[in-house]
Amino acid sequence: MPLTVHAYAAPSATEPLQPTTIERRDVGPTEILIDIKFAGICHSDIHTARGEWGDAGWPIVVGHEIAGVVAEVGSDVSKHKVGDRVGVGCLVDSCRECDSCQRGLEQYCLNGNIGTYGGVGRDGKPTAGGYSTHIVVEEDFALRIPEGIELDEAAPLLCAGITLYSPLNHWQAGPGKKVAIIGLGGLGHMGVKIAHAMGAEVTVLSQSLKKQEDGLRLGADHYFATSDPDTFEQLAGSFDLIVNTVSANLDLDAYMSLLRVDGTLVEVGAPEHPMSVKAFSLLPGRRSLAGSSIGGIPETQEMLDFCAEHGLGAEIEVISADKVNEAWDRVVASDVRYRFVIDTATLGA
Repeated sequence: MPLTVHAYAAPSATEPLQPTTIERRDVGPTEILIDIKFAGICHSDIHTARGEWGDAGWPIVVGHEIAGVVAEVGSDVSKHKVGDRVGVGCLVDSCRECDSCQRGLEQYCLNGNIGTYGGVGRDGKPTAGGYSTHIVVEEDFALRIPEGIELDEAAPLLCAGITLYSPLNHWQAGPGKKVAIIGLGGLGHMGVKIAHAMGAEVTVLSQSLKKQEDGLRLGADHYFATSDPDTFEQLAGSFDLIVNTVSANLDLDAYMSLLRVDGTLVEVGAPEHPMSVKAFSLLPGRRSLAGSSIGGIPETQEMLDFCAEHGLGAEIEVISADKVNEAWDRVVASDVRYRFVIDTATLGA
């Protein structure tokens, strides 16, 4: 029989999250039931639930930074066993047949992947996310969380961690490369940690210097305030790679001027309005403007293993479920260093 579990849901775009119960389907032959221990709060959760990215199909249970323990396995499961530490990120399925999926790039599934929340599963029912006590997922879309990373610090890695690891990995950040991270928030702080661990020379570009001490502690070699016009003159032509984590419309032409020949600026933030860049910001120096979206299942596992090897976890503030609406308001106000994580044991308490 389906399992009834505690959750927090957004009833509509304008109402606060409320405690509720939802049903999780029976565990299928290739599925596992996860006892969720921690769920990270991503700004995407807020955008979705508040209708800022369109109709969310309310009521909706969000959350795609999930860390927990396997509680039950299907008859044909071979990758996980009861008691294993596992995580679930932004995806719970894909077509598994297209060129992207065959290459382990399920995030770019040509037939449309299935999101952890706000999607429609193969059972024809809406998917519900990690602001809950349990979830049922296909074994292929559950990641192994290595020993050496605490579950609460691991949860945000399933979105924030892979969102930064993927472009840094793809554009080969490492020794001899100069990398800039725009913004030191929930995404940016993981970018600094990962780029530093990869061996790159890391610079934070932030609106002000108020987080400079944190940035240097997390692994940045340099920290500059973009509100100072001298910054753009001083750093012109400096970077091989710039990763923009900010979801606001910036002066991309100014940031493109900071790239070396063949340098790339990668967008991982999602501004509300269309972005604008002049052709002559790209043509000199053969510069590129690119985008990157999370990572596929193989790369996400690679990221978790990398973080465990280098002792990396997210900087977190653990909260009880009844504080989630307050936490959302603080995320919008940029009042968090650097990721809220819900202790799901408090759901239904």
